[in-house]
Amino acid sequence: MSPAPDPALVARFKAALDRLNPGGGKIGLAVSGGPDSMAMLLLAHVAIPGRFEVATVNHGLRAEAADECALVAAACAERGVDCAVLEVTVRPGNVQARAREARYAALAEWAFARNLRAVATAHHADDQAETILMRLLRGSGLVGLTGVRSSSLIAGITVIRPLLNFRHSELAAACEGAGIMAVADLSNENTDFDRVRIRQAIAACDWLDAAGLSTSATYLAEAQEFVQDTLSSLWQGAVTPDGDQFRYWPGATNFERIEVVRMILQRSGTAPVRSDIARMVERLSQGQNASLGGMLACVKDGEWLFRPEPPRRTG
Repeated sequence: MSPAPDPALVARFKAALDRLNPGGGKIGLAVSGGPDSMAMLLLAHVAIPGRFEVATVNHGLRAEAADECALVAAACAERGVDCAVLEVTVRPGNVQARAREARYAALAEWAFARNLRAVATAHHADDQAETILMRLLRGSGLVGLTGVRSSSLIAGITVIRPLLNFRHSELAAACEGAGIMAVADLSNENTDFDRVRIRQAIAACDWLDAAGLSTSATYLAEAQEFVQDTLSSLWQGAVTPDGDQFRYWPGATNFERIEVVRMILQRSGTAPVRSDIARMVERLSQGQNASLGGMLACVKDGEWLFRPEPPRRTG
């Protein structure tokens, strides 16, 4: 058996789990074989022995994927941990997005079958920094800048991220110190992906503090919760649903208008990016009609009326 990890690291991990899984029920770990998720396996084995199972996903996209799953299974067997290898088929399209979709669907099915309370992933502070910078560059609003949430519902299962306050370097060091073999995903070096280019830029920038960005994301998430509660109250007084239509008496601030229109569009079954919603609000504020995501908005006597766009004529 490999040496135990640093007790201080284990204590931090246990504290994060206690916050995210207060009942202490059995959880699942999503382990890819990389140093971050292997470190999570190592920490969980010490922090919550007997209270977790592991799943590793073979997306079938790389020849070495089966060997990586076997590596995870072997590490689990050495520690007496149940491990499931989940085989998935990735649909054509955006490879990273489709793989994520297939992965979480498989993890959710596994978690339900095993009666697990949540699935933990190994997202860490460096991942958080990458996400925030990507969204800043895309002009995201408050919702986007909350980054990766510590807990969220994906594919019907609660996904928790207990490593968001851990740096990749300390997780990799924990693996190395324990003599655990981890795999290197070569796609993480592929600069065709925006995230990889940003990751490399962060690594080359010694003044950028990934942990500080992660902390800021936590504060922004708290602010977003407050804003959402406020918007819910505003909705009651300013928006009148009528079947598949909505009447909205626009508020005084541009921020309120954008956020309420976003809620209207979401309830209509669409979720455009914030920059597109901002352009729609700008047109409506100028008294011009606008359409977005299959919804047509008209201005009448200062009120904004949203209704589904009529079907387009063909032929």
